[in-house]
Amino acid sequence: MRQTICLNPGWMFTGPDKKVTKVDLPHTWNAIDGQDGGNDYKRCLCRYQKQFARPAFGEEEQVWLEFHGVNSSAEVTLNGHTLGRHDGGYSTFRYDITPYLQDSNDLIVDADNSVNDRVYPQKADFTFYGGIYRDVCLVIVNRQHFSMSYLGGPGIQVTAKPCEGYGKGEVEINTWTEGEEGRVTVRILDAQGEEVARVDGTHGKTFIDPVHLWNGLEDPYLYTAVAELYAGDTKVDEIRTRFGVRDFHYHPRTGFYLNGASYPLRGVARHQDRKGIGNALTREMHKEDMDLICEVGANTIRLAHYQHDQYFYDLCDERGMVVWAEIPYISEHMPKGRENTISQMKELIVQNYNHPSIVCWGVSNEITISTKDKADMLDNHRVLNDLVHEMDKTRFTTLACYAMCGPFNKVAHITDVVSWNLYLGWYVPGLWLNDVWMRFFHMVYPDRCLGYSEYGCEGMPNLHSSHPRRGDHTEEYQAKYHEYLLKCFERNPYMWATHVWNMFDFAADARDQGGEPGMNHKGLITFDRKTKKDSFYLYKAYWSKDPFVHICSKRFADRTEKEITVKVYSNQGEVTLYLDGKKQETRYGKQVFTFRVPLKDIAHVRVASGECSDYAEFRHVDRPNPAYTLKDTGDKGANWTK
Repeated sequence: MRQTICLNPGWMFTGPDKKVTKVDLPHTWNAIDGQDGGNDYKRCLCRYQKQFARPAFGEEEQVWLEFHGVNSSAEVTLNGHTLGRHDGGYSTFRYDITPYLQDSNDLIVDADNSVNDRVYPQKADFTFYGGIYRDVCLVIVNRQHFSMSYLGGPGIQVTAKPCEGYGKGEVEINTWTEGEEGRVTVRILDAQGEEVARVDGTHGKTFIDPVHLWNGLEDPYLYTAVAELYAGDTKVDEIRTRFGVRDFHYHPRTGFYLNGASYPLRGVARHQDRKGIGNALTREMHKEDMDLICEVGANTIRLAHYQHDQYFYDLCDERGMVVWAEIPYISEHMPKGRENTISQMKELIVQNYNHPSIVCWGVSNEITISTKDKADMLDNHRVLNDLVHEMDKTRFTTLACYAMCGPFNKVAHITDVVSWNLYLGWYVPGLWLNDVWMRFFHMVYPDRCLGYSEYGCEGMPNLHSSHPRRGDHTEEYQAKYHEYLLKCFERNPYMWATHVWNMFDFAADARDQGGEPGMNHKGLITFDRKTKKDSFYLYKAYWSKDPFVHICSKRFADRTEKEITVKVYSNQGEVTLYLDGKKQETRYGKQVFTFRVPLKDIAHVRVASGECSDYAEFRHVDRPNPAYTLKDTGDKGANWTK
């Protein structure tokens, strides 16, 4: 039977400086220089080498080498034999190494994130970390086994949808085997492990009656398909995949629907990197990210701008997140990169088809920023769009348009739906332009679904102002910006999805903003996941059902005014403020509550609603605290595309 052996520990790494050090996987060589600014992080070829003993396996078995992610290209050699080259840093790939195994084995992986003109991404507002940054393992299987060779996929495809008024579930199973032909049985298990349906053969259809739907945040119910391969009466291989039964559709005037019910998609985008770690995340870190996204109350995640770790897609399934998954076809069309866009899209779909959380495949992001050959770019998009529909008839296609890409641009009308990355009110003045833009597009194209795939602004938790303005990077302006956008979406409810850019601050080594080079600070939470900015609590007030109250600008403690405005975010209907232990006033409303508070010396402020409370201290000072004001001049990262 199938078994997995982890190869993460004990690799010898030859880095950019040619020094050899011992490392454990996951690992990247850009964990520091990819986050400190200057746009000078090492993009080069580095070598990973590991000695391992021949695993125990029988004559009727094979050994496969499996990589879950090597950025951006990998050339793999075992005992002097080149196994192959994989271009694309975010997907799983495998090699059958059975013929090349010896008692002692020398495995070499040349990982390369060098600049080139054929492997995406090459130009974007984030760091392209090099390294073997996800797990590596050996998988031992019988020579008769479910497919290991096809695009890194699981060997089984489950297509499930409700039928007969959502009372039953139709489940279509496809499996692929390698080696001699055997007998396949697929058992469908419910969440308690009880068999509720089965399919005999490599392909077939069955029904779950009654069915328990996968229903987003409220009830993300998962079934398990257990595929068993028999040689005669002997089971020689078994694989499992979870799936959910749900359907969805969209409407250009009323938005997104899940299982026939209106389900407005309001959520966040996510990058996969961490402070001092790069993209070499552990499972615990992935889970922490998901816990924080669930805390804010989002119901959708745009997993930008590449294929994310399988474990994170699993978490999305378990938590009920609706997911936009995409490839890193971004910023600049490269005529020599067409084959790579196709291979990355095929891997994305094949490896992630069974995840019920995923509802759409993203074809590209901001591709018009610096593209010169527009005809070839448009043709590449049509090829990808057709490919997706051919490979997956159950999901829709989308793309994210660049802010300066007008509503009449041809690229915006290729995919099934479209979203825009717009920063009106940040990179350009005028928050009100968001309303104008949405309504103009909706007026001109009333039958085309529109979304916001990115919107946001920089916010530093150490920078503050009583009169926040565009470009000051203060926590207060970020909150003001998002307050407007949330009201804007209420005024324009036809948006099929909106995704905040970004859930977390992330590394973009070309940037120099907010007094911290190498970072994009548009996150609702800081890069180290330790500080939730005020904007986080604003979204929690709109989206989350968990009762809370939060005093804004608590880090803005030193004030020169004799009377200050204390703003509170809450998802409760009333909030009471206490000053120096005495009740002052109760406000009634939704999400945002404001109080005027006198400030003579130190104001001890507590707010409460039911059992929820929060506390802050504000101090009167004669002069503004200079630490609250941005020291550098200019917005050096706004035009990173140049």
